[in-house]
This record gives sequence, C-alpha cells and structure tokens, in this order.
Amino acid sequence: MKIRPYQPTDLDILKAITVEAFQGVSIDQGIEQKYGLIQGHDWKWRKAGHVAADADREPTGIFVAELDDKIVGYISTWHDPEAGIGYIPNMAFVPECRGQGMGRKLLEYALAHFRELGLSLAKIETLEQNAVGNHLYTSLGFQEVARQIHFVAPLNSSDSQSSA
Repeated sequence: MKIRPYQPTDLDILKAITVEAFQGVSIDQGIEQKYGLIQGHDWKWRKAGHVAADADREPTGIFVAELDDKIVGYISTWHDPEAGIGYIPNMAFVPECRGQGMGRKLLEYALAHFRELGLSLAKIETLEQNAVGNHLYTSLGFQEVARQIHFVAPLNSSDSQSSA
C-alpha cells in the first residue's frame, strides 16, 4: 500500500468510498431511519458532504491509500495547534481492502503526522456498533474518555411527537 497526499481530483472517489463504508455506522443514517429524508437529501449526500468539508478545512491533512495506482482508502485529519489536538473525522476503505491492516497503517501514518506537528493528543470518534473501529482504535492506544448520545428533534410541529 502506498500513502500519498490528497489531491482535489480524489474527492469524488473518496466520497464514494465513504458512503459505502459508513453503511450501518453513520449517525445521519440513523436520523434518516427515524425521520426520513431531510430537505430532500439522504444520509449518503450528507456523509459525502462531510468529506468535502474535510477537504475544505485542511486538505494537507488528508492522506490517500493506493494499491496498484488505484485509490482504495483514505484518512482525513485536521489539527488545532493552540489546543495541541489532532482530529480524525473520517477514514474509509473499499470492501476488498478491509481487514488487511491497511486501516492500522493509515492511522499510524496520521498519528506520525500529528507528532511531527508537535501535537499532544489525537482524537477519533466512532459509534458503539462499529466493533472494528472500537477494536482498532484501542489497539493503537486510543482510550475511551466519554460516551455521547445524539438527540434529534423535529422542527416541524406536524413531525413532533408530544410526550408531555
């Protein structure tokens, strides 16, 4: 596996990889299952938008994994130098490259990048149902520090479910 810097021409491929990889482990998918489409857009559109936002925020923090000159995965990062924290919002691989240690290598690459930047901590989040991510992250030294519950409230009164 070769790891290289992100190029803007990679974006559509990274979006497609992300949408496929986050099936079943996306907060936006859970919202859609409960409330349906929002503003005419599905969860896949929103998740792909997250990758575009990563590219807008810190394109030099995205690292692309290739096999035989084909993009097979990526990791996105950004950092807050004042806080000393590096963030990993997204990582995804094509199905045929999962479970082969490539995610570990990409995460190790991102952690080395954060060290080179002089950061103190790296932060990554995952959902409880992402068993692969939970195992991988803890095996690389990440420790759980908190759990979060995502609440969503419909803003259209016809969608509200009163429990008063």
